[in-house]
Formats: sequence, C-alpha cells, structure tokens
Amino acid sequence: MTDSRVIVALDFPESDSALALVEQLSPGQCKLKIGKELFTAAGPALVENIVGRGFDVFLDLKFHDIPTTVSRACSAAAKLGVWMMNVHALGGGQMIAAARDALGKGANRPLLIAVTILTSMNEKDLKEIGIFASPGDSALSLADLAKQYGADGIVCSAHEAASIRARYGDEFLRVTPGIRLPDSDSDDQKRIMTPSNALQNGASYLVIGRPVTRADDPAAVLRRIETVLQESGAK
Repeated sequence: MTDSRVIVALDFPESDSALALVEQLSPGQCKLKIGKELFTAAGPALVENIVGRGFDVFLDLKFHDIPTTVSRACSAAAKLGVWMMNVHALGGGQMIAAARDALGKGANRPLLIAVTILTSMNEKDLKEIGIFASPGDSALSLADLAKQYGADGIVCSAHEAASIRARYGDEFLRVTPGIRLPDSDSDDQKRIMTPSNALQNGASYLVIGRPVTRADDPAAVLRRIETVLQESGAK
C-alpha cells in the first residue's frame, strides 16, 4: 500500500454520510481522520468498520485530562486498531508520557501526536487565554514538550512545520491541518497553506477536509492533489 501523505478528515454528523464517502476512496489514496463529531455520533463501531476496510485511521479526539484518564482513553483507542491518535500538549508532560506508556512499545502500536496550537487561533486568540507568545513560538515550545515526553510528533500549522523539522528532523512527525486547494474557501481556519507549499515547508502529513469531502468527485480531487505534489517535487 502506498504511504499517502494525505489524511482526509471525515467531518460528517453521522456514519451513513461518512461511509458513502469512504466507499468512493481506496486505502492507497489516503488515510482517514475521525474527529469528535463523527465519533460521538457513530462510536467505536465506525472506527472498526473503516479500519476493517484497510484504511489507516487517525483518531482525532484530542485527549486532555488528568494523566490516568488520558492513559486509559488511549489504551481503549488502541484496541480499535487505529494508526494514530492525539492528545493536547497543553495537558502537560506527565499526561503526554502517560498516553505514550499506554500504547506500549510494539512495532505496530498506534502513533501518538500532540496538538500544539489550533490552526483556527491567531495571536489575538492566544492572548485571550493568557498566552502572549506568537502562535509559532508557542507551537515550538509545545513541540519541545511533546518530544521530551515521548510523542511521535505534533499537530501544527504548516507555517510552523519548517522550524520543527529543522529542530527535530523528519522522524518527529508534523501533521498539518488547515490545508486548502488554491481555489478553496478558508472557512474557520486562519493559518492555511496549499498542499505542495505545506510539504515543501516541512509537513509530514496533510489533513484535508472540505475540498475533498464536499467535492462532486472526491477521488478525482485526491488524484489532482497527488499530481500537483508530484509535479511540484514535494511528494
């Protein structure tokens, strides 16, 4: 199977719509992300269904709680067969370490990544919650914390990916939401980037939602993205 760099966000309110899209795609074209809305509506059974179809699943629930609670949640998520899951780096080092320990040391364990600064937040938004560093500096500090306590990588804006790759190399993953095609709306994302620019800027994986999920032909959009990445030399 091709290790696609594209993660399609299944941002749907219920399982029927999500599965209707999944049936148009193949595991070689992309990985799939299941977030809070869809998981709350459809539960673990949908995750197991999609994993059973051969897709790598990123379970995007952003666990953020006391270390014991997060550890148990990560252990339960791992039993679903997911490829990747995440926690909030703002939960602190001990929470990240507990999550990482819960996943074990096996070669096939899920990857653990930590959310740094949400791509919907800019400097003004950070100041409102008492963070006075820039989004870039804040993301780098949280990446340092995630690395120190055993995470496999972080979720960050593509704008921060280059500095994080420069500090930690390619083995420390940079998963970047806020990816938009040149002709797409930015919706509620404030720090966005095109697929080719994001990979050139140091992203490991690209999270792409509405440009694919709302397309008349989602598979064709993925083929277009693949072609653009190859032609740009970013793939």
